[in-house]
Amino acid sequence: MKQHKSNQHGPKERQVLRHREGTALMIKEYFNHIHTGLETILKEEAEKIKEAAQTIAQTVANKGLIYVFGCGHSHMIAEEIFYRAGGLAPVNPIFTESLMLHEGAVRSSTLEKMAGYGEHVLNEHRLSSADILIVVSTSGRNPVPIDVAITAQKAGCFVVALTSFHYTKLQSRHQSGKHLSDYADLAINNHVVLGDAVMEHERVTVPFAPVSTIYNMVLINSIVAQAIAYIAENGDQPPIFLSGNLDHSEEHNLQLITAYKDKIPLLK
Repeated sequence: MKQHKSNQHGPKERQVLRHREGTALMIKEYFNHIHTGLETILKEEAEKIKEAAQTIAQTVANKGLIYVFGCGHSHMIAEEIFYRAGGLAPVNPIFTESLMLHEGAVRSSTLEKMAGYGEHVLNEHRLSSADILIVVSTSGRNPVPIDVAITAQKAGCFVVALTSFHYTKLQSRHQSGKHLSDYADLAINNHVVLGDAVMEHERVTVPFAPVSTIYNMVLINSIVAQAIAYIAENGDQPPIFLSGNLDHSEEHNLQLITAYKDKIPLLK
């Protein structure tokens, strides 16, 4: 008689299978967290997203600029919509390298907590009442993003904050005792939990897997998408970059670069 191979796995094989199953469950759970979080943002923040989009549409119509600022990982939100295929051309990102990670992660975190540094950062730019500034800070409790917002408002600039209202439970590090949401003309809640990380594991002592960048990226792109629709519905052609990887996109993009490069030095 033929001997059938046993379907039973040995101890080592069973351990590998359990490991693979656990990994797959982590992947699915993280995706579920992202999906649930984005659904919450859409449900709770849709009206504010539309208000931000309307302000951007008016800014573009008035020949103003869309400034975006964030410290640490939040600077990626500014990078996301600048010179972006499918994005608006009049975006002027505020890139302060000392507040990013590549010149020293710990140093950047320390500088973000420094009183007055945000005012110094913004004074290097010429914001006006024709412009809009989007400040991204999930915690909204550190001095630099708050001082950036305050300085922009003094210049008459409309300020939008992408932040988590959960952090208003924690004490602000700003001398005023207030949070970023208190100094924004429009504060949009990204609903990020305290600590950012959303995953747990029985063998891991701290939460892991952050969500703030994903939530903020979706928020900023949804605002821009709605703004583009408003611009078009107002009868104007939105100034949108084409992907440089498409044939014959150079002439289209060059026209936009020529139109905005004097106002946006990083386009040169």
